Amino acid sequence: MTIQLSDELLHWPPEQTVFSIDKAVIRILAGDHPFYLAERAAIEANWREEVAANPALYDGRMLLQARVALEDGRLVSEGHEISFSTFLWWRKQADRRGGLHIYAYPVIESADGALVAIRMGSHTANAGMVYFACGSFEPSDVTDGVCDPEHNMFREVREETGLDLGQARVETGYRVAHFRRAVTLFRVYRFDLPAEEICRRIEAHMQVAEDKEIAGPVVIRSADPAAHPYNVGMLPVLDWYFAKA
Repeated sequence: MTIQLSDELLHWPPEQTVFSIDKAVIRILAGDHPFYLAERAAIEANWREEVAANPALYDGRMLLQARVALEDGRLVSEGHEISFSTFLWWRKQADRRGGLHIYAYPVIESADGALVAIRMGSHTANAGMVYFACGSFEPSDVTDGVCDPEHNMFREVREETGLDLGQARVETGYRVAHFRRAVTLFRVYRFDLPAEEICRRIEAHMQVAEDKEIAGPVVIRSADPAAHPYNVGMLPVLDWYFAKA
């Protein structure tokens, strides 16, 4: 089965280039994603291999987009609810045709000018990787067929770190970067706390967190790509932030 999708990303700014938008309108449609319908057997076979290698994996529900566009300063997309197993198979594809992954980064900034990220636990699908506390959009982030990135960021940061983004100052709109059909939405949340205190609070939360997904906080003070094993989506964000600092 051939999946026909538009190629709006070809007309966007180059990959790993940061640009601004006013708003993101992420619509979620009923029914199965075309990628799942086309690849169902391969998805199931790959999931068996993934679980055999890492029994801690959970096949939860998340969102994968089918098409995306920039319209009048807004990012507009349409997608479907999928299983995590579908996502794992999609991201293994060399060209990642058949879908687009949009996710949100809440960039946590300390009072002393550092950024605070997290390192993922050894039992997770991104073991050891460093990135800002985040997670893929989930059905709980959707109201009346539209996904709310801010709801997603507040929820994920609270679950993983215990921090309340409502206590931070935040800029309006979003900044965007993309790479290999993965689209990062991000905005900076500025806390009136030094990085050391933010880390202390995260470490305290780790002791009582229901889902122990993270191995600990990571303080970032430069854009050096070799400083930590970064998720590739972090690199344009760090370049942008420290270039303006």
